[in-house]
Amino acid sequence: MATAAAAAPRHSCAKLSVAVEDPKAPGGGVFVKATWLPTRFSLAVTDGAGAWVADASDAEVRLRAEQWDQPVSEYLALAERYLAFHQPSSTYSFHEAGAGRRLSWTFEKQGTKLEWRWKLQPAPHPQQTIAEVLDFLMDANIRLSEEVVRKTQSFEKLKQEAENCLQQSERFNTEKAEFEQASFTKGDTTSLPSQAYV
Repeated sequence: MATAAAAAPRHSCAKLSVAVEDPKAPGGGVFVKATWLPTRFSLAVTDGAGAWVADASDAEVRLRAEQWDQPVSEYLALAERYLAFHQPSSTYSFHEAGAGRRLSWTFEKQGTKLEWRWKLQPAPHPQQTIAEVLDFLMDANIRLSEEVVRKTQSFEKLKQEAENCLQQSERFNTEKAEFEQASFTKGDTTSLPSQAYV
């Protein structure tokens, strides 16, 4: 258990399209930043104007996992799958629930549609929470941009090496053909005098 507690946390952030309470209002979206640990997780959700948080304890996660007849690791993997990336087959919602909000999403298990829910409380410092989510997104964007640049440079280098190999291969083929032609021509000229004596 000491190794599980010492494991480095993973972080994710996804924009989820959520159903809104007013059917006449356009669909909304929220950003969900999550920190995933082996036995628990925390969420920070913002719609850009407000922010809400949840810090699921080991005991809460274990209880929820038992209610779903799942090991804790499977329960967390399922939550991470649906909260780290928007799943088109799922319906997400983010509605008022007492003093806080409830984040939920649907998924199918063995042909049955199920709903996962977690209650969030208003963030104690909403502007700071919103800034943290935006910082995470900006950092992730910068890392992705740097990776794209590195991969593009690597691709260009490989492309140049392939072109060099192709040119070298063509040069070898030309030299081989010239050598064979010269050998054939030389062979023809050396055999001519001997045929003349026949």
